[in-house]
Amino acid sequence: MPVTHSHTASSTSDSKTHCPPSPTQTTTMLERVVSSRRAPPQNDDDAATADESKTKKHLPFSFFTTRVTNYLTRFGPLWPCVAALSLVLLLIFSLIFHSRSFVCVSPHDPVYRSGFFGFDALESDFGALGVPWCRSKHGKTVEWTLKDLIKGLEAFVPIYETRPIKNNMFGMGFDHSFGLWFIARWLKPDLMIESGAFKGHSTWVLRQAMPETPIISITPRHPEKYLKKGPAYVDKTCTYFAGKDFVDFGSIDWKKVMKKHGITDLSRVLIFFDDHQNELKRIQQALAAGFRHLVFEDNYDTGTGDHYSLRQICDQSYIRGGGHSCYKDSDEARIRSKRKKFWEKAVDIEELCGPGEAWWGVRGYVRDNFNHSNMLISYEEHFQNSRIVESMLDVYWELPPVAGPSLTHQTRYDPARAPPPIVEDGHYGLFQRLGLTRLDRSVFNGYTQMVYLHISRQ
Repeated sequence: MPVTHSHTASSTSDSKTHCPPSPTQTTTMLERVVSSRRAPPQNDDDAATADESKTKKHLPFSFFTTRVTNYLTRFGPLWPCVAALSLVLLLIFSLIFHSRSFVCVSPHDPVYRSGFFGFDALESDFGALGVPWCRSKHGKTVEWTLKDLIKGLEAFVPIYETRPIKNNMFGMGFDHSFGLWFIARWLKPDLMIESGAFKGHSTWVLRQAMPETPIISITPRHPEKYLKKGPAYVDKTCTYFAGKDFVDFGSIDWKKVMKKHGITDLSRVLIFFDDHQNELKRIQQALAAGFRHLVFEDNYDTGTGDHYSLRQICDQSYIRGGGHSCYKDSDEARIRSKRKKFWEKAVDIEELCGPGEAWWGVRGYVRDNFNHSNMLISYEEHFQNSRIVESMLDVYWELPPVAGPSLTHQTRYDPARAPPPIVEDGHYGLFQRLGLTRLDRSVFNGYTQMVYLHISRQ
């Protein structure tokens, strides 16, 4: 399972020791980053020249008032009525064009959003608030390209339409189902392990990707239990550590299990985590067992989610797109406040920042085990966690959203904290050709930055 080298500066990492910046330095750096997105200030001389050129083109105001007065006096004594009628018509047209502000329209409607942010905003605002990308040790990236993803989408849509669990509420939607299927198909592992199966949808996705490859499923409740209440999927050839036989991923004797399945090369194994556990803990456990290829389904953004994620860990001021300001009058605060009105999962400054301006993790806390465990950490500890992750990372790749929100009509994740989609807004022809128009829009509402990792020892 080879990987290729990337020459992008944002994904490289050095071996030198970094001193963690203070929250005050983080605020200053964030302000510079946000300010850098503004248009460059205009030269005073240029501004003076521009103003002068505009003045030369302007006619005196009295010229216009005289023309209007002369025109209205042609109507004789009726001219006040004509003026009043014109004013009424102007008000009516104004109400028509701005009626969305006066009627009950969902702020999550894509048309409403485009009217608020501007017609180009739906496409251009991807990554506007930064997309912190974990840095790998040697600057490697994945082999596949955008063309490969588009080709994969065309093949996966008809497969997805045959899924046994049509309404997978609280489980994976279309975006992550495609991501898992695509990665498994590309890597072609000799064994696939999933930690967290719920009703069995992810097991089904893995089986569609690799029909003959063995699967090990680790989940507290056996998926067959859900069959009593509705659709579920149980794989006949899968080895289940579930129900009475459940053992946590970190407690399994993997040498014994690998020997039983005839696996000698652990780099030929793919691990899929959807168990809502601290992802730093899971990476360390997987690496200790000798595994290399990992996928995390819920890679929650900073300030959200029920466990400490890679996205949260790598949200650092020294990483491009990372770090935050808790200053309530900052550019970031104003942008977040505006976006909170239109995206359900958007986070404003009040939600992002905890006591002492703690923004890392979730308001300064490391969440674990479905949010049943919470531990307050310092910024220095959060910084060191990112350095630990970087020391193990060979490749970090976040799955992009399948398509832009004007196409999918998704209303949950904020594009300003996501990488550009596979099918960008405005490309309806491609969206239709791939068969995505046949899917219910609700299946696009489950995107949480699924991530693929290739790891190795320091």
